[in-house]
Amino acid sequence: MTTVKEGFERDLAQVSWRELRIHLRRDAIVTVTSDLNLVAVAGAVAADDTSAVGAWIAGGQLAKPTAAELAEWETSLDKPFLMLIVQPYILIQAV
Repeated sequence: MTTVKEGFERDLAQVSWRELRIHLRRDAIVTVTSDLNLVAVAGAVAADDTSAVGAWIAGGQLAKPTAAELAEWETSLDKPFLMLIVQPYILIQAV
């Protein structure tokens, strides 16, 4: 039986901003800073670990993209990101 962590490790994908931007329409994109492990963050979100997720939000490590970030990414549509889907969110981390 596959664990949640193994599933996220398998599903981890590298995609471009061009492929991600459609998810802005439903406000689903959440950025994860590079000092965090994206698979671990996805696991905490999926497990509803409010303590860890709340600490990351409070520390600015987990957030909606800023207007400045979005503007920058729009000038570089091929910018790569790691991505995991944790419904209803799309967690992304710059490569």
